[in-house]
Amino acid sequence: MRHAKPTLAAILCSAAVLAAAGCSAGTPTVPAFATGGYRAVPASSGGAAIKHVVIIIQENRTLDNMFQGYPGADTVSSGKTSTGKIVPLRPASLSISPPYVLDHSAAGMFAACDGTGALPGTDCRNDGFDRVEQYCYSPGCPAPPYNYVYVPHTESQPYFEMAHEGVLADHNFQSHLDESFVGHQYLIAAQADSAVDLPSLALEWGCPGPGGRKPASSAPVSLVSTITVKRQYGKEESACFDYKTLADELTAAGLTWKFYAGAYEEPSGSSGEWSAYQAVRHIFYSKAWTDDVITPQTRFITDVAAGKLANVTWITPICNNSDHANCGGGFGPSWVAALVNAVGKSDFWKSTAIFVVWDDWGGLYDHVPPPHVDYDGLGFRVPMVIVSPYARRGHVSHVQYESSSVLTFTEDVFGLGRLAAADARATSPAADCFDFGQKPLHFIPIKAPKDTGFFMTQQPDLRIPDADDE
Repeated sequence: MRHAKPTLAAILCSAAVLAAAGCSAGTPTVPAFATGGYRAVPASSGGAAIKHVVIIIQENRTLDNMFQGYPGADTVSSGKTSTGKIVPLRPASLSISPPYVLDHSAAGMFAACDGTGALPGTDCRNDGFDRVEQYCYSPGCPAPPYNYVYVPHTESQPYFEMAHEGVLADHNFQSHLDESFVGHQYLIAAQADSAVDLPSLALEWGCPGPGGRKPASSAPVSLVSTITVKRQYGKEESACFDYKTLADELTAAGLTWKFYAGAYEEPSGSSGEWSAYQAVRHIFYSKAWTDDVITPQTRFITDVAAGKLANVTWITPICNNSDHANCGGGFGPSWVAALVNAVGKSDFWKSTAIFVVWDDWGGLYDHVPPPHVDYDGLGFRVPMVIVSPYARRGHVSHVQYESSSVLTFTEDVFGLGRLAAADARATSPAADCFDFGQKPLHFIPIKAPKDTGFFMTQQPDLRIPDADDE
């Protein structure tokens, strides 16, 4: 079920806020950015070495939560509350069931941020996480707040091993403020057309379509709210966009892409694939949706083994393999290890950069205040791990990155233009996280509790992977 969230109207609609944002109710002021065209690839981008970029998307963790205590990383073992109390971060298993439920909407971000700036979500003190709406349905739950926790190191160990083999970026922030729907759009398009929070019909994350994907309800798919300078607050908009994406740039350049996604289905009849491209009209209603959005996700493992890997690949988890607190499967680290091992053991290893990213903060504590860059971000810190034969092995990068940095890196590698303001401003990880002059590293398989065989025979899980509405 969806829990009521604090209204954003009082925060977002005042004339003072609009004036401070330098905008009006009409057309916004949009930063200038490149819209396309081939650019010279700098030597530091690794354009000559990298032919494949793999983006593995996980759900809803902050750096302090998933990488607490990682050597050399900026993490803490305690956090501040809104009353000034210092509380220790407690261990909380990925497989807790029934799960924690933590609000991580834009309103939740503003509460946790507890900012002092003129605009909401700015000058954060990061001491309001105890004010975030939260529940725990397990009889063994400790006393709240439930979000001052970390993943036990026995469970996060596969991620630690990946970071030891490659790079952990400990100042990587969300490009956006809130939840997964917007986060996934930033990972394919570096924008979400000013959308905020989840579609109001939460299981219909995009354009209605043919082939069993048409929503059971005839009601329009819409977003619950929008922080935008283009549209008045309170007017819902379709969650079916038509902006340019990285897939469009790749196709225009004669390059290939694939998005591996699981199917989801609910008793209401809503169904789809867990792919951000379901919300991009010109892709969802094209042959690309059939040819390039692949279900189930395990096809990635068999495709790589068969010698097939696109220039750019995205992979999302099923709920049991998601790190989302509501899913409770606990298989996320093993799932990601299986994907990384599939590439590492293949002939593609020597020409691939793997990015493991978490799409949003999930309502969990993090102590580093996010920088303010525009109306939509930045949001809280989320981990980013880079595994590649050209990664600086064992390095912790303290450079400021954001979700769209993965797109910036990819665009530079393949000589593509920028899509939106976020990838235009984002710092590429190329300079600090890679050494393209080094001898390619030998791959060391990642050890995990569950192996590839487990996932190839795993039972279907038709829950939505970001299970905020269960």
